[in-house]
Amino acid sequence: MKQIFISILSIFTLAVYGQDKNNYIHFNKLTEVEGTDYVIASVENWGKIPDAKNKYLLFINTKNGQTKQVDFPSDGYFEKLEHVKIDHLGINQIIISAQTIDLDEKKGIDWNDPKQIIILSPDGQKKTQLTDNKLFVRTWVVNKQTGTVVVTEHYDTNNNNKYDKTDKNEISIYDLKTLKLVSKI
Repeated sequence: MKQIFISILSIFTLAVYGQDKNNYIHFNKLTEVEGTDYVIASVENWGKIPDAKNKYLLFINTKNGQTKQVDFPSDGYFEKLEHVKIDHLGINQIIISAQTIDLDEKKGIDWNDPKQIIILSPDGQKKTQLTDNKLFVRTWVVNKQTGTVVVTEHYDTNNNNKYDKTDKNEISIYDLKTLKLVSKI
């Protein structure tokens, strides 16, 4: 009798858990956008299956509570977010390095896919991809004196989706005011 009772409770517990249709929202990081009314929240929306349903940045106007959502692919990944405000050059941008493209078109975005640099306006209204889709960004830094972002990168020249000896390594310099390439080294 005890075994039947335990079996019925186990089945009931699993059935109830299986009915859980809620999504779980994870706010991972808050970033103040200095000199503006905005704060950026990085958000992951998880479902019952342990996999993120969608990822986005939420720009929150702290004066009136209005929000602007900037979406990224659910299997994508944004790594580094930096607010760059250079008053003497009139630059006020959000810079993000993110993997947003499934270059090999196999099972979604993974660690082998390229990382791009994306520029957002301080309120999240404008989104510009600064680097090319096939460019693998390694590191980047902002020079606040010149208003540029310097990016170390490589192109997969043999299209094997791996970093190897035949790939072309380079350094690119982009102007943050015009969002154009200044120079390649």
